[in-house]
Amino acid sequence: AAQVVFSSGSVSPTGEKQMKYILVTGGVISGVGKGIISSSLGVLLKNNGYKVTAIKIDPYINIDAGIFSPYEHGEVYVLDDGGEVDLDLGNYERFLNIRLTKDNNITTGKIYQWVIERERRGDYLGKTVQTIPHLTDAIIKWIERVAKIPVDGSDETPDVCIIELGGTIGDIEGMAFLAAFERFQRPALRDTLMNVHVSLIMHPDATGEPKTKPMQNSVRHLRAAGLMPDLLVCRTTDELQPHLREKIAAFGLVDLEQVIGVHDVSNIYKVPLLLESQGSLQAIQKRLHLPPISDEIRRSLKFTMANWAELAQIVDNFVEEVTIVLVGKYIKIADAYASLNKALQHAAIHSKRKLNLKYVNSELLEEVKEGEEEKSANAWKIVESADGIIVPGGFDKRGIEGMINACKLAREKKIPFLGVCLGMQCATIEYARNVLGIQGANSTEFVKEGLTQRQQVVIDMPEHHSGGMGGTMRLGARTTVFLTEKCKLRTLYGKDEVEERHRHRYEVNPSIVPELSKKGLLFVGMGVDEDSTERFTIHEKKKMSESSAALLQYAEHSKENEDLLSKIDYLCQRGGDGKDKTAVRMEMLELNDHPYYVGAQFHPEYLSHPLQPSPPFLGLLLAASGQLDAVLSGERSSTPLKKVMTGEDSLEALEKLSLAHESRKNHSSLTVNGN
Repeated sequence: AAQVVFSSGSVSPTGEKQMKYILVTGGVISGVGKGIISSSLGVLLKNNGYKVTAIKIDPYINIDAGIFSPYEHGEVYVLDDGGEVDLDLGNYERFLNIRLTKDNNITTGKIYQWVIERERRGDYLGKTVQTIPHLTDAIIKWIERVAKIPVDGSDETPDVCIIELGGTIGDIEGMAFLAAFERFQRPALRDTLMNVHVSLIMHPDATGEPKTKPMQNSVRHLRAAGLMPDLLVCRTTDELQPHLREKIAAFGLVDLEQVIGVHDVSNIYKVPLLLESQGSLQAIQKRLHLPPISDEIRRSLKFTMANWAELAQIVDNFVEEVTIVLVGKYIKIADAYASLNKALQHAAIHSKRKLNLKYVNSELLEEVKEGEEEKSANAWKIVESADGIIVPGGFDKRGIEGMINACKLAREKKIPFLGVCLGMQCATIEYARNVLGIQGANSTEFVKEGLTQRQQVVIDMPEHHSGGMGGTMRLGARTTVFLTEKCKLRTLYGKDEVEERHRHRYEVNPSIVPELSKKGLLFVGMGVDEDSTERFTIHEKKKMSESSAALLQYAEHSKENEDLLSKIDYLCQRGGDGKDKTAVRMEMLELNDHPYYVGAQFHPEYLSHPLQPSPPFLGLLLAASGQLDAVLSGERSSTPLKKVMTGEDSLEALEKLSLAHESRKNHSSLTVNGN
């Protein structure tokens, strides 16, 4: 058969594109930086013309990350298809500008579930089901299937799939996955898998010098598992010294150029540049026999490593600070708010400011406990001195009153404010209590019984409360429609409808919304639930349910009606329990006569990108730095990245990934489930 040469792929005698894999493993300790290294390798490949996808393997038995404690694994990252996954998938999406699916996150639980379901169906024809070959076969089949899925908005199969194996080499949980990858040591498959081993060079204060023995042991464990390291990435505090590089190469049985040093840098965008400067791209091309990229493809690249270098430099150029205070309940670990932190950093870049992010435990803003008077006073000082305040998402009642108090302070003192998910609900409860005068106003999430109908400002959504915990919330990408053009968020987004990712089980009660809006808390954006039978796939345009399409149509036809309150009244009066009749969801709010007081029921941080910051976060940073009015009026540009974003090319590429709903023109009036 004739050979087929792909523009940026392998030569295949059958004409089928041969997938190449990079397996990233870790040693010594977990949290050594495998996620950033994996993302950075992807940046090197993508910005040189190769198409890249990514898979994260988490060896825990949980089906997904949905009900993890933030203190154990950090935030739960949500994808377009509603998948609740490891936060490293957020790194992949932000670095590589791709959109992944829940199948890009593999867990031991998922693999066992899949194998057991097949066994129950009789697919194994009565054979004894074993770890090898059945479980390992299932792992490889899953990877091969998912690796072929386009993730960059095009229809082209990726050239390289980067696979990050969570945990450390030697963990019993990861043994089945390592056994699965052993098959790539066969001669026929040897050139399709490359192993990048990331390990820590210890530097104990007691010795005063770096120690490489732990890394040597991790390499020994890797070899015992049947894998040979092709690149050894050494994580260090300071730059890796030449004599240490030589020692590691000698004990690791690798060539000197296979030892890559990655020391601490001022911003994470410099990590791909570190890898590039040490020949990592050439090592990958050589090891996987990747064909060179043609001049035509190079010329067509919208974003190159030169652009990336400019981005990394710009981030460190800002001197003027803006102080944002995050009032939350999981502040003991920064990764609990990983995407939110990144979204603030992206917005700071485009606001031309150096971000000074401070964390305040919301419990310290509640009634002062004995012995915590000084802590409470200091917490209040930090919040009161903020340029901007953000109240993030969360669950359960702990620390809620402190979050509500922070909302009150931001409203009364006119401090720029953004409430995300639970934060928006807290802002609504505060307004109901202190402006509408509803004593005891609260959420049914925090007070299960005893609230009057009027006190139930936030209520549960029955169709998303099936009794189980995992995967039962309102999850994934959904459309929000602006009911007016005369609001800050509409100007920041620049379009009439937006698609953002959700993760919540409770919502603002529509019955109280008209009263809140008449008092100045305007619900400027609304949405509905799509029919589950018409949920979109990430690789085709999202189908619209009748109700969602009708809401879009209503918003379109009522543009000339500038009476926002009448629109809110009409939509909220329709009711709907989400089961028999579609409910209208409260998605965005803005407060009148305030520099910037905004709430979003969705999580805008999940879709923030260094080149295209999330609009609600950008608004917060601009308001906190006194630039919002000038930007909204068009007097000032909001980004220093014009040179980085070559023309509008990069933004166009980002827009291709947007899964905005397709407008339908065949509804002339609002109908909900045919009513």
